[in-house]
Amino acid sequence: MKSNRSGACACFLLFSAGACSGSSGGASAADGGGDDHGGTTADDASASDDQAVVPVGNPTAAINLATAGNYVILAKTGISTVPTSAVTGDLGVSPAPGSYVTGFALTADATNVFSTSSQVTGKVYASDYAVPTPANLTTAVLDMQLAFTEAAGRAPSVTELGAGNIGGMTLAPGVYKWGTALLVPTDVTLAGSATDVWVFQVGANLTLSSAVKIVLSGGAVAKNVFWQVAGAADLGTTSHFEGVLLCQTSVTLETGASITGRLLAQTAVSIDGSAVVAPAP
Repeated sequence: MKSNRSGACACFLLFSAGACSGSSGGASAADGGGDDHGGTTADDASASDDQAVVPVGNPTAAINLATAGNYVILAKTGISTVPTSAVTGDLGVSPAPGSYVTGFALTADATNVFSTSSQVTGKVYASDYAVPTPANLTTAVLDMQLAFTEAAGRAPSVTELGAGNIGGMTLAPGVYKWGTALLVPTDVTLAGSATDVWVFQVGANLTLSSAVKIVLSGGAVAKNVFWQVAGAADLGTTSHFEGVLLCQTSVTLETGASITGRLLAQTAVSIDGSAVVAPAP
């Protein structure tokens, strides 16, 4: 591994099996070490087969979700479930009306400000419900779009890590960017503290393979993990995800998939016997 300060991991740590390899843990390009994960940084660091170059300097702040953070699922064109799912937190859909929230067997409150469902520990809101719900949802959707733009605009610490395949890696806090799709075929660990922030900028679709998990370690928390996805996000059967998904198109949770985080989609969200839990504040 190359560093811009000799004898110290001043700008980057090399994580393997969750531990820092130190200033002598990786071979540089001059020493014949290959960049097997395809990632580049400001220092053009390289990694071996079981290591990933990750940033530790210049910490980034959390993305401001504003009122979009009031919802565990927020979508513009629809929210659907194949029962029985278990959702903890509020749902919102706008500008689509409540008829585009399907599979939840909704019961309208007497005020018609919200609905309830046996699958939801929380409330369900739609654009055609009574005031103040329509205005609140319009604001939340705008805030969701602003959060997407904010996340996309963060300066990346690492680009094209793993050439779009980060399976098996342990990643420290920072901003990671891919110009195309991102695949997570095996478990990925995010290692950091409760105040650390991760931002993942994905230029196309995000795919989490079946039974694969995003794992948080060292005190890392889901509310500080942001996945800005320019395409669609697909979480495979029985997979588990952590963090806030900000998707420009759709989010799909396949049968039995779960997430601790938020599903914020600029088109539709579809879940299937899934567990969706809002992150701790």
